[in-house]
Amino acid sequence: MRFITLLTFILIGNVSFAQDFYDLNTIQTIEITFAQSNWDQLLDAEKAGNEDYILAESVTINGETFDSIGVKYKGNSTYNPNQTKNPFHIELDTYKDHEYDGYTDIKLSNVAKDPSFLREVLSYQILRQYMAAPLSNFANVYVNGTLIGLYSNSESISKKFVNDRFGSKNNTFIKCNPPAGAGPQSNDLPNLVYLGDNFTSYEDAYELKSDEGWEELIDLCDTLANEVAAIEQILDVDRVLWMLAFNNVFVNLDSYIGSFAQNYYLYRDDNRRFVPVVWDLNESFGRFAMTGSGNLNSTAAKQQMSHLLHANDADYPLIQKLLSIPLYKRMYLAHFKTILLENFDNDTYYETGLSLQAIIDDAVQADNNKFFTYANFQNNLTADVNSGGGGPGGGATPGITNLMDGRTNYLLGLADFTQTQPTISDIAFSNPTPVLNETITITANVADGTTAYLGYRDDLEKVFVRTLMYDDGAHNDGAANDGVFGAEITVTSTFGQYYIYAENAQAGKFSPVRAEYEYHSITATISNPTVGDLVINELLASNTTAVMDQDGEFDDWIELYNNSNTEIDLTGYFLSDDASDLMQWEFPAGTTIAGNGYLTIWADKDDLQTGLHANFKLSSTAESVFLVNAAGTILDEVSYADQTTDISYGRFPNGTGSFQTMSPSFNAENIGMGTTSTFTPTEAAAVFQTIPNPAQAAFVIRFASSDQKLKNIRIYNVQGVVQYTGTVVNETRINTANWARGMYIVQVENSFSKILLQ
Repeated sequence: MRFITLLTFILIGNVSFAQDFYDLNTIQTIEITFAQSNWDQLLDAEKAGNEDYILAESVTINGETFDSIGVKYKGNSTYNPNQTKNPFHIELDTYKDHEYDGYTDIKLSNVAKDPSFLREVLSYQILRQYMAAPLSNFANVYVNGTLIGLYSNSESISKKFVNDRFGSKNNTFIKCNPPAGAGPQSNDLPNLVYLGDNFTSYEDAYELKSDEGWEELIDLCDTLANEVAAIEQILDVDRVLWMLAFNNVFVNLDSYIGSFAQNYYLYRDDNRRFVPVVWDLNESFGRFAMTGSGNLNSTAAKQQMSHLLHANDADYPLIQKLLSIPLYKRMYLAHFKTILLENFDNDTYYETGLSLQAIIDDAVQADNNKFFTYANFQNNLTADVNSGGGGPGGGATPGITNLMDGRTNYLLGLADFTQTQPTISDIAFSNPTPVLNETITITANVADGTTAYLGYRDDLEKVFVRTLMYDDGAHNDGAANDGVFGAEITVTSTFGQYYIYAENAQAGKFSPVRAEYEYHSITATISNPTVGDLVINELLASNTTAVMDQDGEFDDWIELYNNSNTEIDLTGYFLSDDASDLMQWEFPAGTTIAGNGYLTIWADKDDLQTGLHANFKLSSTAESVFLVNAAGTILDEVSYADQTTDISYGRFPNGTGSFQTMSPSFNAENIGMGTTSTFTPTEAAAVFQTIPNPAQAAFVIRFASSDQKLKNIRIYNVQGVVQYTGTVVNETRINTANWARGMYIVQVENSFSKILLQ
């Protein structure tokens, strides 16, 4: 059987977008103008006192000027009144209602601890694959016309951040850093140790960013200490396991797992669960040495830091309590191994580091206030640097690849990571096209696993409900003990999400491996109309370059097809993207579609333009589209999940087949990718994978089986031009550094994958 495999990854290319304040490929330019010549003294005085903002006459960002802006110094160990280059916090809306690219808070770090200049930006970029984390890039900062230097520019963990990521902003919000600053002089640690019911016991360790919330924080600490079996009711455990695994892999000890147990936020979402957000990664990749149970004073010691650091330490209850539960420990190890394999075992982090170094090379040379030499910058991606000289930049700093290559080899040789993980394949639905409120069975083939769980939710803002799957022959799972596990769910939404987790006594595995942050999708229809004469044939929900309308605009569109030989009059027919308003847009009287013909409607919410323009737009994330006749009967309906820019969703075979992603065929016959087989997410994994996701400058094609046969690879662009040909046994690395952004088709023998280079 041939499979259509749809695997998407993001490649950061060489195209810049001036309007994207956090575009990795563009160094931002930030110019601060103070009316006072003694601006530095004023900022130092506020940092030492009230820490209020100083009024800047203006701030100019990439040529756009804003007047009356709040500016102050920030930082703890990276700030020093005797240095020229201090970290900044710029607040655009302190005095007036300004914003830039939707942002009001700008956090600029001075790279005082990092000869490579890469640690913060590179770490955030990798972390964003696994949990909500700040965007981060670089900025040249000027004050009163003088270049202060190159800074890392990281998105503020603000109410805007939590609203964007978690869908609300008014719940309990806690910064887990001591308000007076952490250090050897303080025993106030935001480590979530239960200190009793009086909130004053917590005030010196945590900073409340919401109006209320001490009781909820105390409840979290109490639950960890005394009722950990109920912890999932109050804490997003999966996201915490990702955070702990990330910090440990990266030897990021200025974090919860280090001596000060700090540098993270907790936001309680609308599900009443705290979600962690990692903050302040300037000392990741081993720049900080204090574990809280001793110091790691050499790169070799950091390479071999225990992956179970603090597992038996009551001062670190997030680690001790969670990893004491076998299920959570195996999930933690699975996440840990995913980070290693997707970033370090295949050297993609090094490729990314090289790419970032190339972007900032000139700016680093021009930074006369940097804390290290240009040679240190050039070398520290690979080699240890001993900067000497004391100050915040003093001391030995591990070379990033020296540390991580040795650490990866060490960790992957440990028993916890050499144990055989389960393999999850052949995920199937008892009904591939379920109708809303239908109960279906989801099955999966699990090899080397004794237990399997299905996580399911019917809304992106909800919690995954984890359900045990059975291999007993009584849950539509085939025969008992045949390795096929099944579980029933009721499809309560047109757009649901799910993942599968399987384990044995030693190891666990997720599908997809980045779950719960990534997931498979289920789409359901409100009704299940049969394919008739008139059908929705194709749609494009994110059109930026594919097809223009008559006014030169790239709008979304919906294509109808007439399967009959007879013209159909569409007078009184309707299109809608709203199940509660099926008669949302009416076809103009006299509209017809020829026999075996096509008719395309622009979904642009612009009925003043000539032609057929619906009064709604399509969502690129998830939506349903309905075709309704004059009697109000649904003739056809299509529901879709997240769509890829300039890739359409259409029937194959044309007019009658199931929907699949494809290259747009506007007003023309749909061309599939090779078969009429129904696609399910694990069919992709059963053939081959593209790793990592997202990628930098290259990706790896890796096969799920151990087949040692030579396989032919061919990669096309969407115009059908061959971009790459080659052969591979088991896996190969494809260098895409010089490829244009866009969609590509990867063909390996009879299997196909759509790859987005973005």
